Amino acid sequence: MMDWLHAFKEGVFQWMESLAGSEHPEWWLFALAFAESSFFPIPPDVLMVALGVVAPEKALWFGLICTAGSVLGGALGYGIGLWGGRPILYRLFKAPKIRAVERLYDRYNAWATGIAGLTPIPYKIFTIGGGAFKINFKIFMVASVAARGFRFMVEGALLYFFGESIRDFLFTYFNWLSVAFVVLLVGGFWLVHLYGSRASKASGAGEVET
Repeated sequence: MMDWLHAFKEGVFQWMESLAGSEHPEWWLFALAFAESSFFPIPPDVLMVALGVVAPEKALWFGLICTAGSVLGGALGYGIGLWGGRPILYRLFKAPKIRAVERLYDRYNAWATGIAGLTPIPYKIFTIGGGAFKINFKIFMVASVAARGFRFMVEGALLYFFGESIRDFLFTYFNWLSVAFVVLLVGGFWLVHLYGSRASKASGAGEVET
Protein backbone atom coordinates (compact mmCIF):
# COMPACT_ATOMS: atom_id res chain seq x y z
CA MET A 1 0.00 0.00 0.00
CA MET A 2 2.79 2.45 0.97
CA ASP A 3 4.68 1.65 -2.27
CA TRP A 4 1.56 2.49 -4.27
CA LEU A 5 1.07 5.78 -2.43
CA HIS A 6 4.73 6.71 -2.88
CA ALA A 7 4.55 5.94 -6.61
CA PHE A 8 1.36 8.01 -6.91
CA LYS A 9 2.95 10.95 -5.10
CA GLU A 10 6.06 10.77 -7.28
CA GLY A 11 3.85 10.67 -10.37
CA VAL A 12 1.99 13.80 -9.24
CA PHE A 13 5.29 15.58 -8.54
CA GLN A 14 6.60 14.71 -12.00
CA TRP A 15 3.35 15.87 -13.62
CA MET A 16 3.50 19.18 -11.76
CA GLU A 17 7.12 19.75 -12.77
CA SER A 18 6.24 18.98 -16.40
CA LEU A 19 3.73 21.84 -16.35
CA ALA A 20 6.69 24.24 -16.34
CA GLY A 21 7.02 23.50 -20.05
CA SER A 22 3.32 23.94 -20.85
CA GLU A 23 1.90 26.78 -22.93
CA HIS A 24 0.52 28.77 -19.97
CA PRO A 25 2.49 27.69 -16.86
CA GLU A 26 1.49 30.79 -14.86
CA TRP A 27 -2.18 29.82 -15.08
CA TRP A 28 -1.33 26.32 -13.89
CA LEU A 29 0.65 27.79 -11.02
CA PHE A 30 -2.28 29.97 -9.97
CA ALA A 31 -4.73 27.06 -10.27
CA LEU A 32 -2.56 24.70 -8.21
CA ALA A 33 -1.97 27.32 -5.50
CA PHE A 34 -5.72 27.97 -5.39
CA ALA A 35 -6.59 24.27 -5.22
CA GLU A 36 -3.96 23.41 -2.58
CA SER A 37 -5.55 25.84 -0.13
CA SER A 38 -8.86 24.00 -0.18
CA PHE A 39 -8.59 20.44 -1.52
CA PHE A 40 -5.45 19.55 -3.58
CA PRO A 41 -2.86 17.50 -1.61
CA ILE A 42 0.43 18.73 -3.18
CA PRO A 43 1.76 22.27 -2.50
CA PRO A 44 2.36 24.57 -5.51
CA ASP A 45 6.04 24.98 -4.50
CA VAL A 46 6.86 22.01 -6.78
CA LEU A 47 5.79 23.90 -9.91
CA MET A 48 7.01 27.27 -8.64
CA VAL A 49 10.53 25.93 -8.08
CA ALA A 50 10.52 24.27 -11.51
CA LEU A 51 9.48 27.56 -13.12
CA GLY A 52 12.01 29.54 -11.07
CA VAL A 53 14.81 27.25 -12.20
CA VAL A 54 13.84 27.75 -15.86
CA ALA A 55 13.29 31.53 -15.55
CA PRO A 56 14.84 32.89 -12.32
CA GLU A 57 14.34 36.48 -13.52
CA LYS A 58 10.57 35.91 -13.15
CA ALA A 59 10.74 34.09 -9.80
CA LEU A 60 9.31 37.03 -7.79
CA TRP A 61 6.39 37.22 -10.25
CA PHE A 62 5.79 33.50 -9.69
CA GLY A 63 5.79 34.18 -5.94
CA LEU A 64 3.08 36.82 -6.39
CA ILE A 65 1.00 34.41 -8.49
CA CYS A 66 1.32 31.71 -5.82
CA THR A 67 0.36 34.16 -3.09
CA ALA A 68 -2.74 35.38 -4.94
CA GLY A 69 -3.91 31.87 -5.80
CA SER A 70 -3.29 30.54 -2.30
CA VAL A 71 -5.09 33.42 -0.55
CA LEU A 72 -8.13 33.19 -2.84
CA GLY A 73 -8.16 29.41 -2.49
CA GLY A 74 -8.02 29.88 1.27
CA ALA A 75 -11.15 32.04 1.07
CA LEU A 76 -12.86 29.17 -0.76
CA GLY A 77 -11.72 26.76 1.96
CA TYR A 78 -13.13 29.12 4.58
CA GLY A 79 -16.45 29.11 2.71
CA ILE A 80 -16.47 25.31 2.57
CA GLY A 81 -15.92 25.15 6.33
CA LEU A 82 -18.54 27.80 7.02
CA TRP A 83 -21.07 25.94 4.86
CA GLY A 84 -20.23 22.40 6.02
CA GLY A 85 -19.34 23.12 9.66
CA ARG A 86 -17.56 20.62 11.87
CA PRO A 87 -19.05 17.54 10.12
CA ILE A 88 -17.11 18.31 6.93
CA LEU A 89 -13.90 18.71 8.94
CA TYR A 90 -14.33 15.26 10.46
CA ARG A 91 -15.13 13.82 7.05
CA LEU A 92 -11.97 15.23 5.47
CA PHE A 93 -9.38 15.09 8.27
CA LYS A 94 -8.43 12.92 11.23
CA ALA A 95 -9.68 13.91 14.69
CA PRO A 96 -6.22 14.56 16.28
CA LYS A 97 -5.35 17.08 13.54
CA ILE A 98 -8.70 18.82 13.97
CA ARG A 99 -8.20 19.10 17.74
CA ALA A 100 -4.69 20.51 17.20
CA VAL A 101 -6.03 23.15 14.80
CA GLU A 102 -8.85 24.02 17.19
CA ARG A 103 -6.35 24.53 20.03
CA LEU A 104 -4.30 26.88 17.87
CA TYR A 105 -7.41 28.86 16.93
CA ASP A 106 -8.45 29.00 20.60
CA ARG A 107 -5.05 30.44 21.52
CA TYR A 108 -4.28 32.70 18.55
CA ASN A 109 -7.72 33.23 16.97
CA ALA A 110 -7.52 33.97 13.23
CA TRP A 111 -3.76 34.62 13.49
CA ALA A 112 -3.32 30.84 13.69
CA THR A 113 -3.91 30.96 9.93
CA GLY A 114 -0.66 32.88 9.64
CA ILE A 115 1.20 30.22 11.58
CA ALA A 116 -0.23 27.51 9.33
CA GLY A 117 0.68 29.44 6.20
CA LEU A 118 4.37 29.21 7.06
CA THR A 119 4.58 25.58 8.16
CA PRO A 120 4.40 22.13 6.53
CA ILE A 121 0.98 21.60 8.17
CA PRO A 122 -1.61 21.17 5.37
CA TYR A 123 -2.95 24.67 4.86
CA LYS A 124 -6.39 23.44 3.82
CA ILE A 125 -7.22 22.12 7.31
CA PHE A 126 -6.75 25.66 8.65
CA THR A 127 -8.74 27.35 5.89
CA ILE A 128 -11.66 24.93 6.19
CA GLY A 129 -11.30 24.93 9.98
CA GLY A 130 -11.38 28.74 9.99
CA GLY A 131 -14.83 28.66 8.45
CA ALA A 132 -16.05 25.76 10.57
CA PHE A 133 -14.94 27.51 13.78
CA LYS A 134 -16.35 30.86 12.51
CA ILE A 135 -13.06 32.72 12.82
CA ASN A 136 -13.09 36.45 12.00
CA PHE A 137 -12.88 36.50 8.21
CA LYS A 138 -11.08 39.85 7.86
CA ILE A 139 -8.26 38.84 10.20
CA PHE A 140 -8.21 35.42 8.53
CA MET A 141 -7.57 37.07 5.15
CA VAL A 142 -4.93 39.48 6.51
CA ALA A 143 -3.09 36.58 8.16
CA SER A 144 -3.32 34.56 4.94
CA VAL A 145 -1.85 37.37 2.83
CA ALA A 146 0.98 37.95 5.33
CA ALA A 147 1.92 34.30 5.80
CA ARG A 148 1.50 33.01 2.26
CA GLY A 149 3.09 36.15 0.86
CA PHE A 150 6.11 35.74 3.12
CA ARG A 151 6.51 32.06 2.24
CA PHE A 152 6.23 32.37 -1.52
CA MET A 153 8.06 35.68 -1.88
CA VAL A 154 11.05 34.44 0.15
CA GLU A 155 11.06 31.34 -2.00
CA GLY A 156 10.87 33.50 -5.13
CA ALA A 157 13.70 35.74 -3.90
CA LEU A 158 15.95 32.72 -3.30
CA LEU A 159 15.22 31.44 -6.80
CA TYR A 160 15.79 34.90 -8.27
CA PHE A 161 19.25 35.23 -6.74
CA PHE A 162 20.46 31.62 -6.82
CA GLY A 163 18.46 29.88 -9.57
CA GLU A 164 18.93 26.15 -10.04
CA SER A 165 21.62 25.90 -7.34
CA ILE A 166 18.97 26.54 -4.65
CA ARG A 167 16.48 23.92 -5.92
CA ASP A 168 17.53 20.98 -3.73
CA PHE A 169 17.92 23.26 -0.70
CA LEU A 170 14.34 24.50 -1.04
CA PHE A 171 12.87 21.02 -1.28
CA THR A 172 14.97 19.73 1.62
CA TYR A 173 15.10 22.56 4.14
CA PHE A 174 12.57 25.28 3.33
CA ASN A 175 9.79 23.84 5.50
CA TRP A 176 12.19 23.58 8.43
CA LEU A 177 13.24 27.19 7.98
CA SER A 178 9.56 28.17 7.99
CA VAL A 179 9.01 26.23 11.21
CA ALA A 180 12.00 27.99 12.79
CA PHE A 181 10.58 31.36 11.77
CA VAL A 182 7.22 30.52 13.35
CA VAL A 183 8.93 29.42 16.58
CA LEU A 184 10.82 32.72 16.72
CA LEU A 185 7.66 34.67 15.90
CA VAL A 186 5.55 32.97 18.58
CA GLY A 187 8.44 33.24 21.04
CA GLY A 188 8.69 36.96 20.32
CA PHE A 189 4.97 37.45 20.94
CA TRP A 190 5.26 35.50 24.19
CA LEU A 191 8.18 37.64 25.40
CA VAL A 192 6.33 40.86 24.53
CA HIS A 193 3.23 39.58 26.35
CA LEU A 194 5.31 38.52 29.38
CA TYR A 195 7.13 41.87 29.51
CA GLY A 196 3.84 43.75 29.14
CA SER A 197 2.23 41.74 31.97
CA ARG A 198 5.16 42.36 34.31
CA ALA A 199 5.25 46.07 33.46
CA SER A 200 1.51 46.30 34.11
CA LYS A 201 1.84 44.56 37.49
CA ALA A 202 4.77 46.80 38.46
CA SER A 203 2.80 49.89 37.51
CA GLY A 204 -0.19 48.67 39.53
CA ALA A 205 1.99 47.98 42.55
CA GLY A 206 3.50 51.45 42.34
CA GLU A 207 0.06 53.05 42.30
CA VAL A 208 -1.00 51.06 45.38
CA GLU A 209 2.12 52.16 47.33
CA THR A 210 1.50 55.84 46.62
